[in-house]
Amino acid sequence: MNLSEKDKSFVWHPFDIYNSENIIIKKGSGVYLHTKDGRKILDGISSWWVNLHGHRNTKISKAINKQLRYLEHVIFAGFSHEPAIKLAESLCKILPGEMQKIFFSDNGSTSTEIALKMAFQYWHNKNAKKIKVMALQGAYHGDTFGAMSVAERGGFNVPFEPYLFDVVFIPFPDHDLVLDQFEVACKSTDAGVFIYEPLVQGSAGMRMYEPKMLEKLILIAKKYDVICIADEVMTGFGRTNKLFASEFCQTKPDIICLSKGITGGYFPLGATAVNTRIAESFATKQIDKIFLHGHSYTANPLACAAANASLEILLSSESTQNRLKISENHIAFVEKIKGNPKIKNAKTLGTILALEVKNDTDTSYFNNLREFLYTEFLKRDILLRPLGNVIYVLPPYIISENQLNRIYAAIEEVLNLIE
Repeated sequence: MNLSEKDKSFVWHPFDIYNSENIIIKKGSGVYLHTKDGRKILDGISSWWVNLHGHRNTKISKAINKQLRYLEHVIFAGFSHEPAIKLAESLCKILPGEMQKIFFSDNGSTSTEIALKMAFQYWHNKNAKKIKVMALQGAYHGDTFGAMSVAERGGFNVPFEPYLFDVVFIPFPDHDLVLDQFEVACKSTDAGVFIYEPLVQGSAGMRMYEPKMLEKLILIAKKYDVICIADEVMTGFGRTNKLFASEFCQTKPDIICLSKGITGGYFPLGATAVNTRIAESFATKQIDKIFLHGHSYTANPLACAAANASLEILLSSESTQNRLKISENHIAFVEKIKGNPKIKNAKTLGTILALEVKNDTDTSYFNNLREFLYTEFLKRDILLRPLGNVIYVLPPYIISENQLNRIYAAIEEVLNLIE
């Protein structure tokens, strides 16, 4: 059997139709993925939003190689190491909201799972029955059970709904009536937690809402002593042109969830950041009140070394200018494309571009346009993975203007093929 046949026989891919064909990638370089058969595919979505600085970034690769000479992994219960300490300190310095502690995990789902558990235990430790959780309609926070519980019901999680805990879902915050509904929910004496994706709901189709609406929601939550959790797994690390989307608001969350781009796309790593209020509620030697949670690969030294190098690149003036250039190009393309009769809606925020394509069915991840669009872009050696009928571009920050223009041209070309 060749590699493709072995892949089909032995590997179960995410979101995969059984025994479908998968493209075998031999290597990456910059914004390109090189296939075994010689194709050169432009990665327009940063390989599921994780690859911030391009594939095989020299600085990150060197940092990992250096760390390999000293320590590959160590249990993180009772032990620590410099890469994790350095990363936690750096994150606390740049995160909004004066975060005090960082809890490391493996991915975005676990970072949100941990945030929820911390919030639940916060109230438990205080003997307060504030067990009601509030989330936004259209939310997606991951695929573990807590994360699924606070996400939009249906679609991804229908088989698991009987096992999910109850959540109060607030309408998408694009009008003021949402505020009244949210305040009613928060007034309840058992209201304890509000989790949200700040400004952009990624998997829901890159749906965007205004900072002023989020500010009002957080203020209402704080008024009624509700813990606020910002899921910055996708929006973190410069995607919105600020380091974190929560920076658009004056009022900050109590807990921030991080993953995706944290290591520049090199290693799986999650981080849950908490402010002093949350951290100090666990400052006890009572075994039943400490946070009894852990992962085998928590704070893996290689992952932390990659993350430290990635942060250095991210905070450089060159990376900042690159993100601004992407933003400017996206804005110009939105102005050009929004009059296209095939486009229902065109939006951009920072390095995120989202185009809602018109067709006969509702906008959804399961819209039947997805397969057509995905296939057409791959024919042009461009990796764009539409969310149903929503085309989005979320490129590595090193992408050039010519490479962006190639993506824009392909989008216009593919739109013309839709009847």
